Amino acid sequence: MSKRLVTYFSASGVTARATETLAEAAEADIYEIKPEVPYSAADLNWMDKRSRSSVEMNNPESRPAIAGRTAHIEEYDVIFLGFPIWWYTAPTIIKTFLESYDFTGKRIILFATSGGSGLGDTAETLKKVCPGADIKNGKLLNGRQGKESLKKWADSMSV
Repeated sequence: MSKRLVTYFSASGVTARATETLAEAAEADIYEIKPEVPYSAADLNWMDKRSRSSVEMNNPESRPAIAGRTAHIEEYDVIFLGFPIWWYTAPTIIKTFLESYDFTGKRIILFATSGGSGLGDTAETLKKVCPGADIKNGKLLNGRQGKESLKKWADSMSV
């Protein structure tokens, strides 16, 4: 069996909870992508065009700094990468993460939490910043996911 890592960014805790369930079901290690400067509630106010998250998402070159660099990607074959959907795609800190390591030959399966939109073309967007990886759109992990169904999904995506 492939060695698996579930890595995630969670601004409000929702994606963190989904990650814990997925990691247990997939028998995977967990790594949290932590911003160097944590997001405040004001930073996450998507209705304010001047909020930090709005400014970052409106700038395709934005790469928020990550605290530490200790994911040890070289030890894993399959990486589940989770995040909240912001403006119909992954937050820009996910690009920072993907550009910080060598993912050549790795399979990356995306999962997300969202209040309304799906993954859309997120995989295609992220392939541009991480060309050596096999990036696959996964699924939304909103609500309560059954461990057995998550295990089956994780196993099917890991081959």
